[in-house]
Amino acid sequence: SNHYENITVLDLSNSALQSAKSRLRDSASKVTWIESDILESHLPINAFDVWHDRAVFHFLTDEHDRQKYVRKVIRSVKPGGFVIVATFAEDGPTQCSGLPVMRYSADELHAAFGQSFDMIDHAKESHFTPDGAKQQFVYCFCKVVV
Repeated sequence: SNHYENITVLDLSNSALQSAKSRLRDSASKVTWIESDILESHLPINAFDVWHDRAVFHFLTDEHDRQKYVRKVIRSVKPGGFVIVATFAEDGPTQCSGLPVMRYSADELHAAFGQSFDMIDHAKESHFTPDGAKQQFVYCFCKVVV
């Protein structure tokens, strides 16, 4: 089995963090929990081997915010580290929780991150919400260029 250490979880929502902590029970104490807006958070430099974002980046509808996010990833992930980002696909919903979202093909998502990232793989997924609605997601798996 794989053994992961030095895990950090960041979320804007305290209730989401509390829910995750309760699912992990005693293991929650091994995780660093950060309640913050990713765009305003102060993350350590070259600290992470893997960055995983599922359904945050697509909420960044402002180009400046997307660039700020990408700079944060470049700053925080170790050179040669991995970045996994999942957003709504080009045929995904146009809104989520009443908020507008961006939609991407794999190539468009990779382009949003730029030449600092080599795309290793990508996949498309049909996600079903708790009420049964089907949403198309795209995942990009990239390596930070050394």
